[in-house]
Amino acid sequence: MIPSVLPTYNRAPLSFTKGEGSWLTEADGRRFLDLGAGIAVNALGHAHPALIDALHDQAQALWHVSNLYHIPQQQALADRLVAETFADTCFFTNSGTEACELAVKMARKYWYEKGAPERVEIIAFEGAFHGRSSAGIAAAGSEKMTKGFAPLLPGFVHLPWGDIAALKDAIGPNTAAVLLEPVQGEGGIRPLADADLRAIRALCDDAGILLILDEVQCGMGRTGRLFAHEWAGIAPDIMMVAKGIGGGFPIGGVLATADAASGMTLGTHGSTYGGNPLGCAVALRVMDFVADPGFLDDVRRKAGLFRHKLEGLVASHPDLFQEVRGIGLMLGLKCRRDPAEIVAEGYRQQILLVGAADNVVRLLPALTISDDEISEAVARLETVAQALENGAR
Repeated sequence: MIPSVLPTYNRAPLSFTKGEGSWLTEADGRRFLDLGAGIAVNALGHAHPALIDALHDQAQALWHVSNLYHIPQQQALADRLVAETFADTCFFTNSGTEACELAVKMARKYWYEKGAPERVEIIAFEGAFHGRSSAGIAAAGSEKMTKGFAPLLPGFVHLPWGDIAALKDAIGPNTAAVLLEPVQGEGGIRPLADADLRAIRALCDDAGILLILDEVQCGMGRTGRLFAHEWAGIAPDIMMVAKGIGGGFPIGGVLATADAASGMTLGTHGSTYGGNPLGCAVALRVMDFVADPGFLDDVRRKAGLFRHKLEGLVASHPDLFQEVRGIGLMLGLKCRRDPAEIVAEGYRQQILLVGAADNVVRLLPALTISDDEISEAVARLETVAQALENGAR
């Protein structure tokens, strides 16, 4: 008999009933230090008072009206994002997956309206994760994502991660855009070098094609800048956002320049829930924090502290860990054994970690994690390492 919840998740044997900051309380009362933050979603931690107030105030006023009408909170959020980024316009979705769908549509419609309907190909990279919709899995292209779901949406070209020479060769008369994550999350916390990101931007400019960045996981202050591409000093034409933008409330979006969005005219896209008053009210409050230079300075400072301590952990356990990788508070431990063992032992030591590809354990804490909590996290990781080295199963 099939369960009432479709069995597509390999869930941990944990049920959390309460969260506060960087901590989650299990139904049996145990407290877990959360280094996953809902997979980089809870940017300000659990139950942040400012977000509770924003949601409470909006919930008492208005929940949903649909996009048949003007939504003041949506307009305010769009204005704020345009003011803080490269973008001229925004469309709000419910998730990063929906943002990917629109980004693909936007790029193809751009060329159709420019009189080049043959330009439909989007170049993507090995190890990518762009959601689980038809466009998202086709863009990723891996067997893990696509097996059993043929026929796949056509028009995607896949290249080795970071191979600039291959990208130059792949751009042709049918190319519409290049799509990539500045820092791969699911792919194993793999940052693209700033020089490579600048080279990709230059290749797109030379060919006159669009650059789409997926900052669903690495955006919203996660790397110590509002968006990760800022480190390289470049800007995309189209960008996907979600996860941290709502601090735990489901909301995503696509940001774009006026030119890149020029094909998306009346009736070409829509969403019933996207940009609803609740989500936008919370996201506006999140922006007050993550767009603040002082807040981002502190994220970078804490990231340096965390990385320094993790480097010590790796040095103490060279048979278990190979390296620390990542940027800001989007960090990974490259492991010499199955990361699932480390995640499982973390449960026993009451610390929550997130697995990834390339034998990596992801560390994605709330951006509000304290120095003491960073020290506690590394102490618990030390206990995890010792337990595994002593034969814990």
